[in-house]
Amino acid sequence: MESAGELSRRLARDAEAICRQFLPNGRRQGRYWLVGDVQGHRGRSLYVRLTGPRAGSWTDAATGEHGDLLDLIALNRGLSTRDAMAEARAVLRLPLPVSGTVAAAMAPTGSPEACRRLFAASKPLPGTVAERYLARRGIILPYPEPALRFHPRCHRREPSGTISLPALIAAVTDDGGHLTGLHRTWLSPDGDKAALDRAGPP
Repeated sequence: MESAGELSRRLARDAEAICRQFLPNGRRQGRYWLVGDVQGHRGRSLYVRLTGPRAGSWTDAATGEHGDLLDLIALNRGLSTRDAMAEARAVLRLPLPVSGTVAAAMAPTGSPEACRRLFAASKPLPGTVAERYLARRGIILPYPEPALRFHPRCHRREPSGTISLPALIAAVTDDGGHLTGLHRTWLSPDGDKAALDRAGPP
C-alpha cells in the first residue's frame, strides 16, 4: 500500500489535472495554478506549483497555510488524512486497501463520516456509467466537477434486502465547503436511471 509521501509524489506528477478537478474555479498562470482558497473559491491568494521539483506544493498567502496536494485534497473535501489517501488512490485509479481494521471501524449509516468514506471510495466521472447518464440528459461537463463522483456498487435498502447498483454520487456541502451529506442517483448498467419501486435512503 502506498505511503502518504508516495501518493503526494504521484499527485504532483499531474498537478494541473488535480487542480482542475479539485479547484476548478482557478486558472493557470505561468507555472502556477491560482485560486482563492483550499475550498476552491474564486480568487488569487492560493497558488499551487505545477512544474519542477516543487510541483504540487501550495501556499495560501492570505492564511499562511501550505502543504502538498494530499493536504489540499484533505482540506478541500474536509477529510481525515486516511480518507484523503483513499480519495487520492481513487483519483490515481489505484486499488483501494481492504483490511479488517477499516471494516471494524464502520461509521454509522447516514452519518457525515459515512458520507465522507463513501465519497472518498467513489471515483471521478470520466469514462463511467454516470458520465454517460449525464450526457444522455444533455449535461456535458467541460472540466471535472469535484462535487460529482461515481460508485460502481452503491448499496441500497429494498424490502427484499440490500442490493448494489452503480450510482452517481453528488456531494452536499455547507457554506464552508465541508461535506455534510450525499445524494445518490442509482443507475442501470447501460447508463439510464435505474427502475426502482421507491425512494432510496436520504
